[in-house]
Amino acid sequence: MKNLALLISLTLLLSTCQPKPIEPTRPNILFIMSDDHAYQAISAYNDALLPTPNIDRLAREGMLFWNASVTNSICAPSRATILTGKHTHIHGKKDNISPFDTSQVTFPQLLRKHGYQTALFGKLHFGNNPKGFDDFAILPGQGDYYNPDFITSTEGRIHTTGYATEIITDMSIDWLDQHKDQDEPFMMMYFHKSPHRPWWPTAEKMAEFRKKTFPKPATLHDDFATRGEAARTAEMGILEHMLLSYDCKVLPAAVEQLDAAVDDRDTRFFEAHYNKANDQQKARLQPILDSIAAEFLEQWPDMDEREKRSWKYQRYMQDYLACVSIMDDNIGRVLDYLEENGLAENTIVVYTSDQGFYLGEHGWFDKRFIYQESFKTPLLIRWPQRIEAGAQSNAMVQNLDFAPTLLEAAGVPVPDDMQGQSFMPVLTSEGDWERAFAYYHYYEYPGEHAVKRHYGIVSTDHKLVHFYHDIDEWELYDLTKDKYEVNNVYGDPAYRDIQDRMHRELERIRKEYQVPEDGPVRE
Repeated sequence: MKNLALLISLTLLLSTCQPKPIEPTRPNILFIMSDDHAYQAISAYNDALLPTPNIDRLAREGMLFWNASVTNSICAPSRATILTGKHTHIHGKKDNISPFDTSQVTFPQLLRKHGYQTALFGKLHFGNNPKGFDDFAILPGQGDYYNPDFITSTEGRIHTTGYATEIITDMSIDWLDQHKDQDEPFMMMYFHKSPHRPWWPTAEKMAEFRKKTFPKPATLHDDFATRGEAARTAEMGILEHMLLSYDCKVLPAAVEQLDAAVDDRDTRFFEAHYNKANDQQKARLQPILDSIAAEFLEQWPDMDEREKRSWKYQRYMQDYLACVSIMDDNIGRVLDYLEENGLAENTIVVYTSDQGFYLGEHGWFDKRFIYQESFKTPLLIRWPQRIEAGAQSNAMVQNLDFAPTLLEAAGVPVPDDMQGQSFMPVLTSEGDWERAFAYYHYYEYPGEHAVKRHYGIVSTDHKLVHFYHDIDEWELYDLTKDKYEVNNVYGDPAYRDIQDRMHRELERIRKEYQVPEDGPVRE
């Protein structure tokens, strides 16, 4: 009996000394998003325009997506889709004006509910009281490049001095360094205003990029020969609709010397942004603006239309890409902080834009269309514990899928009403993930840039588009043969079978996503 008692005592002692199972550490999440950043302006995608070494780090150390896209290429609807994992007709934010359905649950709310510390710094662009964040400092509306105001979670509205990209980065690093709870995983959204119109860089970068000349896209002088009214009537032409002062930074006095009928909006818009700079900032900008005005006065009168379009394109690219370069520098600061503080290994870093953008393709700037440059968006994701370095994917993921993917990565249940799919199997090469067709729907017409309402589906090989509301036009593109989308083959007998199949798939997908039927075409 003594031996039995001794054995029982030893067994109990050993059982109490066994270490408890170690729970896997939940990953931190750093979600970086820019505004209107074309994938063409990231050197990991295209090295012809500028180097972006810090964004490229995410491609080298993680996964680059070649076919990532948006469901509605316009700012506020895209952001609402990212937060909710739902199409715009569900969450209500169909355009920049229509109200967001505030009863919708966002994935930051769910992460916070399940123990994540959450923060948001930068440009949100809808609502001034974001849901699901412990801390935030957001730009009101579009915000300003120079000396911006912010709406904060603790101090109300504050004014800052400096450049928006750098200030947003300072705030983000400060939160990681001073306010992050060491015992909880974090999810921080680091949202840039840049490179949104009107593309005001710092004086130093403006001067640097002012000296550069950039290659022209093959379709800069597109004549839209095979396309219909929708493409021809959009008001986003670099020659026709890009303003000389507001967009190209030609001093209003110089424009007035050559054009007595100058658009009064041009002067007002230019001055509204230029006057956000203080005297010291203006003093650094002024020599650059003077040189632009002098070049304009010397060259503009003798140019034909193609030359004027090319000149405005170069001015556009110089400022747009300078803004991208500043942003890349600052993203590097945050990535360095993660490395230096032992956070990189267990942090998912996402880099994306709220949509793509036209950098002169089809003679355009802006976005909105289902055509590749605005439909597709950059997406790079690093997660050292799960993603193989240098991986690439052709999967047709959409911004609709971010919410369920990040929830699954964090071990948080994904709500049944989210319409997106988690693409964790793509990231980890474990399990199956498939989407053959991506659905797109743009609603903001009548509206700025006059892009007609349209919807469609896109596969890796083909694209079917329907323009509706006040017109009734169909387009079909063979992406394997027509990468620039200049040859509409809708109605071509050679594509009859493909066209029929795309129509069937479009109808199926609209039912799957519960898209309401559209009103009749206006006679």
